[in-house]
Amino acid sequence: MPAQSSSSSLTPPMRSGSRAVQGIICVEAGMVFFVAQDAMMKSLLDSYPVWLLIFVRSLVALAVLGPLILWLGAPHRLFSPLWPLHFLRGLLFAIGFSLFYAAFPFMGLAEVTTIFFSAPLITALMAALWLKERIGPHRIGALITGFIGVLIAINPTASSFTAVSVLPLACAVFYSASQVLARQIGERDSSLTVGLNTLFFSGLVIMPLGWAVNAVLPQVADYPHLALHIPDAVWPDAPRLVLIGLIGMCGYVLISRAYQVADASLVAPFDYTYLPLALVLGYLLWNEVPPATTLVGMALIVGSGLYLGYRELRATTPGDEPALVGETVYAPAAPPLAQTPNTEQPASSDASAPEHAPEPAPEYGTPGRLS
Repeated sequence: MPAQSSSSSLTPPMRSGSRAVQGIICVEAGMVFFVAQDAMMKSLLDSYPVWLLIFVRSLVALAVLGPLILWLGAPHRLFSPLWPLHFLRGLLFAIGFSLFYAAFPFMGLAEVTTIFFSAPLITALMAALWLKERIGPHRIGALITGFIGVLIAINPTASSFTAVSVLPLACAVFYSASQVLARQIGERDSSLTVGLNTLFFSGLVIMPLGWAVNAVLPQVADYPHLALHIPDAVWPDAPRLVLIGLIGMCGYVLISRAYQVADASLVAPFDYTYLPLALVLGYLLWNEVPPATTLVGMALIVGSGLYLGYRELRATTPGDEPALVGETVYAPAAPPLAQTPNTEQPASSDASAPEHAPEPAPEYGTPGRLS
């Protein structure tokens, strides 16, 4: 075959608007998986401690992701030089969602999730403070509206907060920090690599975390879902435990992908999709009927997220976001995708180069604009 030109040998850069759409789709799909996972976790907390459920979920996901990454090859990898960021992200996940699931037996599903869903606002603020992402007036307005919806759904005037109510709020802080870390990792690692490392490190620390909590707070042993023990009969529930791991794995990979390709402050409000899904599933499984204030709050939350996405998609222009570094490729032994070329080079830089000679591919994992 004749040699292709330099421009055709490179994968066309993904437009800013396309990356925004991909991030929104990934986070929406991830929320579907997460609400299904959480419903299964809630149903098993009467029999299993939260530490064991999170550990088994991570173990199952690793058993799938590890061989899959080896089979696919580059750009996916088992070991990443960014492991300190992955470790911190896994630790944040382990702590945050231990708090989240610990609240389930004491609070209703809708109450836990509405308090937790202050996370998108926290994520956007963290992204603005540490990642210097710009938050314009439309984003600010939509995020404030969504947070007002959260407060209406919680309805603090009807019932005051308790110590347990702090648990999902603390989870929101840990979750938001982990998503900002995903944005820092960017596309230097593929979504599969990010998901593998996050689940590996969260599974690695969850049992020691459970031991530490039981050692420091012996009273938690009075609650079966917090005590550090392994039930005698686990095998009858093995299929459900495996399914939780598979569902959680899909959710983590999708959410990681969303925060890799789009601004955290853009995709964060779409986490709110979890709320109406949780309400519907709660009604179907446990006959939970939310009060009118919760429904009003849900309408504001979902509406603000959709409006924010609409405004941002209209405002995005090519060049607003950094060039891609590493894409996820679902094909056996797929090579690293070619990177976005630097189109700002002087015209004379191409004069001495052969017309059809492709540019050399950069080493995978190198951050920044590639030329």
